[in-house]
Amino acid sequence: MNVRIEWIYRTSKGAETFFHSEEMPAAQVLLFAEDMGRTGRVKSIVFIDRFDSKWSLKELKGYLKGIETEPHNVKVYFDGGFDRATFSSGLGCVIYYEQSGKSYRLRRNAPAVALTSNNEAEYAAFYLSLQELELLGVHHLPVQFIGDSQVVINHLREDWPVIEKGLSNWADRIEQKMKELGLQPEYNLIPRKLNNEADRLATQALNGIEITAVSEVSGDL
Repeated sequence: MNVRIEWIYRTSKGAETFFHSEEMPAAQVLLFAEDMGRTGRVKSIVFIDRFDSKWSLKELKGYLKGIETEPHNVKVYFDGGFDRATFSSGLGCVIYYEQSGKSYRLRRNAPAVALTSNNEAEYAAFYLSLQELELLGVHHLPVQFIGDSQVVINHLREDWPVIEKGLSNWADRIEQKMKELGLQPEYNLIPRKLNNEADRLATQALNGIEITAVSEVSGDL
């Protein structure tokens, strides 16, 4: 979760002014807040998440402690492929997350039938990722969803209207699952070449190769 700090600073002579920071990861914000607190010059401090909810220092510490052993800092890449010749589809998703001080990558793909377009396959891949998040125990957290489908990303952002009934049904299913899990989604549209992991998984599913794997990764997610 990313938050920004808002605080009132008081000088030794009693003059006060207001400051605010840019958004930063909550753990990093906590380090700054504790350091500022040691100066004795901060009259009040509050933390604001991207949904404009306010957190106290105690609440932020409690949040960070509570998620230590649960999956958090979650990023989801998704992609769907559709073969017009065979009317078969392949779905792929890659989920990066942190848990108990370590970073992990989950790769999952699946074939699909009864889909009628590449856009529908993209929606189905997104829904597959939600099912995997549910199995991981991800709930009531901000999650980044990253894909190269302009249709899916712009529909879910509500930048574009959903006109086709088939796609509207998928959007409704996704919205319902989001509510059930209490997720706070952020949607990021990226070029296809930056979505190669999920794309490869979708292609492998089309070719009959199914993959479910979790591995530990090093470095920042």
